Amino acid sequence: MKTVAKFAPRFATVLAALLLSACAAPAFHQPSVSTPAAFKEAMVATPAASPEVVRSAADGTTWKTAQPAESQPRGEWWKAFNDTRLDGLIAQATASNQNLTVAAARVKQARAIAGIAEADRIPQIGAGVGAQRGQLSPLEAGVAPGTRMSPVTSYKASLSASYELDLFGRVSSNVAAARGDAGAVEATYRSVLLSLQADVAQTYFRLRALDAEIATVNQTVRLREESVRVTGRRFELGDIGEFDLSRAKTELSTARAEAIGLQRRRATAEHALAVLLGQPASNFGAASDPLEANASLPLIPTGLPSSLLERRPDIAGAQRTMEAANARIGVARSAMFPALSIGANGGGVAGTFGDVFKWSSRSWLLGATLAMPLIDGGRNRSNVVRSEAALEEAVGSYRQSVLVAFAEVEDNLAGLRVLAEQGAEVEAAVVSARRSADLAQKLYDAGRSSYLELLDAQRNLASVERTAVQLRGDRAVTTVALIRALGGGWDAAPSSSPASAVALASK
Repeated sequence: MKTVAKFAPRFATVLAALLLSACAAPAFHQPSVSTPAAFKEAMVATPAASPEVVRSAADGTTWKTAQPAESQPRGEWWKAFNDTRLDGLIAQATASNQNLTVAAARVKQARAIAGIAEADRIPQIGAGVGAQRGQLSPLEAGVAPGTRMSPVTSYKASLSASYELDLFGRVSSNVAAARGDAGAVEATYRSVLLSLQADVAQTYFRLRALDAEIATVNQTVRLREESVRVTGRRFELGDIGEFDLSRAKTELSTARAEAIGLQRRRATAEHALAVLLGQPASNFGAASDPLEANASLPLIPTGLPSSLLERRPDIAGAQRTMEAANARIGVARSAMFPALSIGANGGGVAGTFGDVFKWSSRSWLLGATLAMPLIDGGRNRSNVVRSEAALEEAVGSYRQSVLVAFAEVEDNLAGLRVLAEQGAEVEAAVVSARRSADLAQKLYDAGRSSYLELLDAQRNLASVERTAVQLRGDRAVTTVALIRALGGGWDAAPSSSPASAVALASK
C-alpha cells in the first residue's frame, strides 16, 4: 500500500499525459510535394553567338533573358506595364467589382467566426436586474387550505460567470480551426483580387489588340476602295475586262464584312470589361487605342519553383485549409473526453428595490460540472474518422493546387517562348509579303501579270499583317497570365541563373 501511495502521483501524471495526447490535435506537418529545381520552359538554351539575346520579336524589339528589377513594383504588378489607363481601370475594378465585394464580405464573416471561437478562451460574465410579482397557493406555501394568500413582489440583481476549462484541447483546437478557416478565406480573397486584376489587364489588352486588328482591316478596306476606283476607271477606258472590276468589288465587300465582324468582337470585349469594372455595359465605352507594334512588355523573373509555393494565394489558402482540418481532429477527439465547466452566480433578492443591494439580501451559488459521453453509438469515434478523412482530402487538394500552379507557369513560359518564335517568323513574312505585294502591283500595272496574281499577293499581305497584330495581343495577354501564375509578383533578390528568368520583349 505504501508503494502504491508513493507512485500514485506519477501514475496520475502519466495517465493525464496519455489522455491529453489522445485528444489533442496532432502536430501539423507540411505535406511533402515534388518541387522541381527549375522551370523546364525557362531552361531554353540561348544562341551561343549571343548569350544575352534569345529571339527577335515580330515588332523588331529584342527578346532578352530578363533580370529582376528593383524598380518594378511587386504588389501593384500592373504598373510595370507603364500604362496609366490600365492603372485607372484596375483601380476602378478594385473599388467596384461585385465579386470582390462578395469575397471581402466572406473575409469579414470568417474573421467574426474566429472571434466567436476566441471568446471561449475567457470567462463569460453577465449581469441582470429584474422584478417579479406573484402569489402562491396555500398548498405551495405549506399552510392550511383556505388561507388567504397575498401577492408578493420581489426584486433581484445578479452577476454571473461561467468558464470551461480547456482540459482536453477542445477550445484551443476550435480556435485553431477557426483561424485556419479565416486564413483560407483571406487567401481566397487575395486570389479573387489577383484574378480580377489579371482579367482586367487581359481584357484591356485584348480590346487594344482588336483595335489594332480593326485598324489593319480598315487599312485593307481603304486599299480595296482605291483598287475599285482605279479598276473602274481602267474598265471605263477599256484597258481591262469586267472580270477584274468584279473581283475588285468582291474583295472590297469581303474586307468590309471582316471589319464589321471585328466590331462585334470588340463590343463583346468592351462589355466584358464593363462587368469587371462593376459598371452597366450600356453606360460604358472604351475609346479606340490600338496596341502599337513598339509597345514594350515588363521583364518578369520567374524565380525558383519552390518560391512559387509562397507567392500563390490559392496555394496559401489550401495550406490554411489543411491547418484548419488538422485542428478539427483535436475538436473531434476532445468530444470523447470529459468537459469541465465552472459557474458562479451572486446577487441580491429583496422585497423592495432599495434593499436588493444590502448585505443581508445577498445570495450566491458556485458550481462545477464534469460531463462526458458514456454511450453514443460510435458517434464521436466516427466524427474523429471523418475529421481525419477531411485532413486527407485537404492534403490532396493542396498537392493538386501545387501541381496546377507549376503547370500554369510552364504553360505560360512555353506560350511566351512559342510566341517569340512565331513573332520572328511572322516579322520576316511581313517583310516578304510587302515586297511581293509591291512587285505584284507593278507587274499588274505594266500588264505583265493577271489581276488574280495581284489579289493573291494582297490577300497574303493582309493575312500576315493581321497575324502579326494578333500575336502582339497574345504576347501581352500571355505576359499577364504568367504574372498571375506566379502569384501576382516576383522576388526582389536578383538571380544570375538563366533558369530564374523568362524571355520577354524589351525596348
